[in-house]
Amino acid sequence: MSAPDDLVSIIIPVFDGAQFVGDAIQAALDQDHTAIEVIVVDDGSTDATPEVVARYPLVRYLRQDNAGPSAARNTGIAAATGSFVTFCDSDDRFRPTKVAAQVGHLKAHPEVGCVLVGHETFFEPGIERPAWERDEPGTQPQSAMVRREVLDHVMFDPAFRFAEGIEWLGRLRAAGVQIVVLDEVHVDRRIHGGNLSYERGGMKHHLLLAVQRRIAKAREAES
Repeated sequence: MSAPDDLVSIIIPVFDGAQFVGDAIQAALDQDHTAIEVIVVDDGSTDATPEVVARYPLVRYLRQDNAGPSAARNTGIAAATGSFVTFCDSDDRFRPTKVAAQVGHLKAHPEVGCVLVGHETFFEPGIERPAWERDEPGTQPQSAMVRREVLDHVMFDPAFRFAEGIEWLGRLRAAGVQIVVLDEVHVDRRIHGGNLSYERGGMKHHLLLAVQRRIAKAREAES
């Protein structure tokens, strides 16, 4: 039996995320839009992540040697069968409306290839608010939902373990993919001190690398 044309693949990359990945999985399964498949890609976890994921028999579980979040997302993309693909970090949670809002927009606007939504941040008890965190809702590249065919041309770059979403969105734009940001909050973003982005030293390096590569590509196009 063929998959429905509005099937959404939700990809959750995880590394040593046993503490929170169950929340991410349950929120993905609880979507108002029910035509979904949830794919968890375990990026070489050494904690109880496999045991936590095993509690959810509806979830497809893939495991690989540790290669970073970009490589984990690419593994999930290769396994995805949905017409649309979206991503959830293993320590975040979708709100029940998230997938339906993005699918609705993509189906109503065939010229759009990628839809982003807003997030609100919440903090685990005892975690100090980092200086870079804003009080108002924001938007993360990882909230994107894209048409499957977009990913046939623009995957994630495994060289990026930080700022990989920003670098990926930049290449989407360069490829001519129309990107829309909905003025709605559909994701709860958890700050717990162990986030890859909590300390921003590594992120600054990768942001600079992304900018340098974009400049080099532009110069190649001009020559």
